[in-house]
Amino acid sequence: MFEKRLLSFKYAFQGLITLIRTQANAKIHCFAALLTIGLSFYFQLSHIEWCLVIFAIVSVLSAEAFNTAIEYLTDLVSPDYHPLAGKAKDVAAGAVLCTAIGAFFVGLLLFLPKFFALFNL
Repeated sequence: MFEKRLLSFKYAFQGLITLIRTQANAKIHCFAALLTIGLSFYFQLSHIEWCLVIFAIVSVLSAEAFNTAIEYLTDLVSPDYHPLAGKAKDVAAGAVLCTAIGAFFVGLLLFLPKFFALFNL
């Protein structure tokens, strides 16, 4: 039983590695996440601000993972073009876009005032 739990974590980490290795947008999101984490340390964010940053990062990466899973599954069950398969992929990609836009605005709200203060604007 315990071994099965450990294996489930192994498979989950393999999924994350597959996501990052195979998806260009996931690489971009990871780069943005690392940049954001660096800025968060630099500006010494409060605990609440860190929570917002972490939630935004996890939301975007999770949406990207769900999108990739939907794309893989759609390609499996519908290898030939089908309009509904295309719609499923488009909607999944739209979910990633929504979370990325939301994360961008969280970043603006958190970091813009800090940049203004840094440059006395």
